[in-house]
Amino acid sequence: MIKDVVIDFIADCEEQLVYLEETVKNRLRKQPVETNAIINFQIATPNSLNGFEGYRFSVRFSEYITLLLALAPHLQPGFFDALIREHLPDGGDFPEFGGVRGSNHRGLLPTGETALFVLAGNDLEKRLALYDLFSPEHFFARERILYLEDVKPGEPRLSGRLILDPDYVELFTTGRVSAPALSMNFPAQRIHTDMEWEDLVLPAPTFTQIRDIEHWIQHYDTLRTDWQMGQRLKPGYRVLFYGPPGTGKTLTATLLGKYTKREVYRVDLSLVVSKYIGETEKNLANLFDKAHAKNWILFFDEADALFGKRTETRDAHDRYANQEVAFLLQKIEEFDGLVILASNLKSNIDPAFARRFQAMIHFPLPNAAERLLLWQKCLPPSARLAPELPVEQLAGRYELSGAAILNIIQFCALRALSRQTDVLATADVVEGIRLEFQKEGKLV
Repeated sequence: MIKDVVIDFIADCEEQLVYLEETVKNRLRKQPVETNAIINFQIATPNSLNGFEGYRFSVRFSEYITLLLALAPHLQPGFFDALIREHLPDGGDFPEFGGVRGSNHRGLLPTGETALFVLAGNDLEKRLALYDLFSPEHFFARERILYLEDVKPGEPRLSGRLILDPDYVELFTTGRVSAPALSMNFPAQRIHTDMEWEDLVLPAPTFTQIRDIEHWIQHYDTLRTDWQMGQRLKPGYRVLFYGPPGTGKTLTATLLGKYTKREVYRVDLSLVVSKYIGETEKNLANLFDKAHAKNWILFFDEADALFGKRTETRDAHDRYANQEVAFLLQKIEEFDGLVILASNLKSNIDPAFARRFQAMIHFPLPNAAERLLLWQKCLPPSARLAPELPVEQLAGRYELSGAAILNIIQFCALRALSRQTDVLATADVVEGIRLEFQKEGKLV
């Protein structure tokens, strides 16, 4: 008979460890283990990152026990050692139970073999039926929740350590999920903005193409399933944003995430190519797996650093770098989500890769009318320009990007605040413009 059990996981965390302990002891005593229950559990604490009221899971008993097995060492380091000592008071080996020792963690860490033993004992038919828990099609793998650590060639796959994704360890223990930190192991950083679409000033054709990306995000699943085009369409959507610096490429990527309720992660290309052979592929695979499971948008800024026209291979380092770029290109092509690459010049991108874009969107420098709008939007409501310096004159005379205009206004506003006035002085505006032109090697 199927039992329906409802658990508030955070509140009942200690109780669930007791439940796991009794389940393991029943197996060690060769007593029946309940396998037909459906476990409903919830994480009711608000998630500060995604704004959800809580998480609710409905899983089979075997899935729930596997999750608890993977979580137990994070809560009680000696959890499994105590159970083994009780079962084998004189010491000795217990290969049926599985388990490995970590390089830092001194307690026993459960493996796939541990899960099969606890759930099925030595019943081969039941054990084989449980292999589904670790298949690529299971939601554990699809959602990047739980997986088996890779083992050395020739060793049984189920001897790999049970790994619960750090996000889910944090979720099950605190009720929240923090954004992953930028590091060599995770070469990406979440970007977000408080700005709105109305703050972005772009030509109408550019805006139209951006709306097409929104339509893809909103309707891709319908196109693939209801309209039965899944077999014909390549996975994912790849877009190139190209144009001078400061024209809104990064802001547009961030706003796409904000308005489609997807997180945007900017990939740090300086961290992609590792000096340690094999580390780059592993770190990139981890990034793309996590992005797929969480529906992230991936944004590659200054993409021509890796995706530019290839140069002659001169040494082993160049050959290995080319292998890493090829691996990254493969992961981008396989990614079933939105990838945005940004470059200053369209011509910088290798034509062999450029053919794989679904869209190429130009972000030009703003014209005089657009610059006027940018000056008006960027000026603080509590400040004003000096009367002898009308904003129309600034917009018409100086060819500046949106980012440059914002930098100038910030520079002038800080100068005005230091003088305890709300007037942006003409001399400060001219100096701010000179500094921005100087960055680009231009003269006022």
